[in-house]
Amino acid sequence: MEKIVAVNDVKKTYGKGNQKKTEALKGISFEVEKGEFIGIMGASGSGKSTLLNLLATLDKPTGGKIKINQADVTKLSGNQLSDFRSREIGFIFQDFNLLENLTAAENIAVPLSLQGVKGKAIHRRVAEVAKRLSIDGILNSYPAQISGGQKQRVAAARALITQPTILLGDEPTGALDSQSARDLLDTMEELNQKDQVSILLVTHDPFSASYCRRILFIKDGVIYQEVKRENQTREAFYRQILSILGNLEQ
Repeated sequence: MEKIVAVNDVKKTYGKGNQKKTEALKGISFEVEKGEFIGIMGASGSGKSTLLNLLATLDKPTGGKIKINQADVTKLSGNQLSDFRSREIGFIFQDFNLLENLTAAENIAVPLSLQGVKGKAIHRRVAEVAKRLSIDGILNSYPAQISGGQKQRVAAARALITQPTILLGDEPTGALDSQSARDLLDTMEELNQKDQVSILLVTHDPFSASYCRRILFIKDGVIYQEVKRENQTREAFYRQILSILGNLEQ
């Protein structure tokens, strides 16, 4: 299988010079293959948010290497890095991050506009991804006019419009009611299985995590445990996740 992410002995220390140093990550290694749906879990302060920021190329590691789509992102800087990020990485955040003065369609189109894609091509791709995410009926609405679940689908469409190498979700169901959360997770699972979208989901929510095929549990800056769903039902996997989280917090 094609490896799309390779994290090799990544360390991250905060604090420079005489400041108190905090080791957020103490040497983490793992790989993501194309088409995987992988979860990262851990308590607050475990290092999972730091890891997400490094994968998102929003921060650089103190040591080690991160390769995304064969490119060593630790060596990119400035414009190279922002170009790479806009092409290769899709983001879904907890709080949607939509622009309130743009319609749903215009929000979805933002990454393509920034890449200089022409109007007709943008229109076609927005229509395709909106249909895929069942939001073609709200494309002319503004964020204030649609529900939380719909906003998150617009955000997901915006993340997918560039056909990124990997989709990073940072607690994407955190602000949603349980039905909207379930709908979004069902959609993410379908995108993963039918369209081979590779997804890395950072979450503290065991229900969300039960949709993943493999989970890395992080504790004190290292990978404490890794589990695969294999042939388990989602319910059985959910129970396994709960029991591991119970042990993590001891």
